[in-house]
Amino acid sequence: MSDQAIVVMGLGYVGLPTAAVFASRRIRVLGVDINQKAVDIINQGNIHIVEPSLDIVVRAAVTEGYLRASTRPEPADAFLIAVPTPFKDGKVPDMAYVEAATRALAPALTAGSLVVLESTSPVGTTELVSGWLAEERPDLTFPHTNGEDSDIRIAHCPERVLPGQVIRELVENDRVIGGMTPRCAEAARKLYKQVVQGDCITTTARAAEMAKLTENSFRDVNIAFANELSLICDHLDINVWEMIELANRHPRVNILTPGPGVGGHCIAVDPWFIVDSAPEQAKLIKLAREVNDFKPDWVLNKVRQAVDKLHAEDPAKTRRDIRVACFGVAFKPNIDDLRESPALKITRNIADLGCQVLVVEPNARELPESLIADNIRHVSIDEALQDADVVCVLVRHSPFNEHRQRFASARHLIDTVGLTG
Repeated sequence: MSDQAIVVMGLGYVGLPTAAVFASRRIRVLGVDINQKAVDIINQGNIHIVEPSLDIVVRAAVTEGYLRASTRPEPADAFLIAVPTPFKDGKVPDMAYVEAATRALAPALTAGSLVVLESTSPVGTTELVSGWLAEERPDLTFPHTNGEDSDIRIAHCPERVLPGQVIRELVENDRVIGGMTPRCAEAARKLYKQVVQGDCITTTARAAEMAKLTENSFRDVNIAFANELSLICDHLDINVWEMIELANRHPRVNILTPGPGVGGHCIAVDPWFIVDSAPEQAKLIKLAREVNDFKPDWVLNKVRQAVDKLHAEDPAKTRRDIRVACFGVAFKPNIDDLRESPALKITRNIADLGCQVLVVEPNARELPESLIADNIRHVSIDEALQDADVVCVLVRHSPFNEHRQRFASARHLIDTVGLTG
């Protein structure tokens, strides 16, 4: 048993699994979140998000006394910051959550504490964390002013997990650890090696920050290529799914799958951090973001065309009479995560057309607040397929695969994910 204590700031899709994995190694972990409801749920041994296997790990950790949650941090050996890093209007990074979490943990620091920023952040954010802490704790020294001799160690270790596989990937994936000094990096490496089976590679904080942004920008650019192909193939009356399958038979070609856009807390956001930092140099990355951001509008236009066609066929049928089924509102298959979800945006915009919207989201017990409206209903797969005039597949959730033939027979089908091939 370790007498080490860790505080994890933020108990969302990354913070809670991270806290649970450390606690599963018999390390005392305090998870901190501003959401009192989430704190209460976790302290009961339950979870407030959907992530395979997470409930088992959390229940065991809470039951055995290694994991508890609170709205306030306490003194610890290490503090991990895992809060959101969205962007503001104009695609400018919003560091408010990181700054708030940093300042909140400052009173609990003691000489020798380690602070690790896990939140994906623009280059230079780890240095900002050091500065914010110094403002709050002038009685301690920090790496940006005292280097290796500082009282507090600060590093950046960006998460690089796939929703739906977070528990496994937290353990198996390599981690890039960027320290503000070599001693900072080594302190963080020793912490993570207690749970990580993959390699822990140390570097500078700035290199680690840029590496994470690069990983997600690489994926975004490749998705943009696939999404642009879907636009071209639609214009040329070619089945994009068949075309990509044919092209991928080349031994050195591996085109990704098109979709209704790009969502999630990383790929839809992180490339903008690079663009913001180097707007004159990041031309390709910016263009890829624009292609992927345009795709939901393209899908909405497809729905609008189908609705107008139905009205033309039966002028007595107004938009209020037309039922559009939206299959999936999460940002990717088999999870409940709605962050930056293009499917959610499309569904909301379809409702704004004035249609009756039938939402099928098997991973949610209730619809998010943004979809609460008189013309929106949360329904089953069967009801949606039976009653809809227009069927729009936005996420390829596993339960939908069992109904491929029924989807294929829909008179007005908009399949954005290749469910029907």
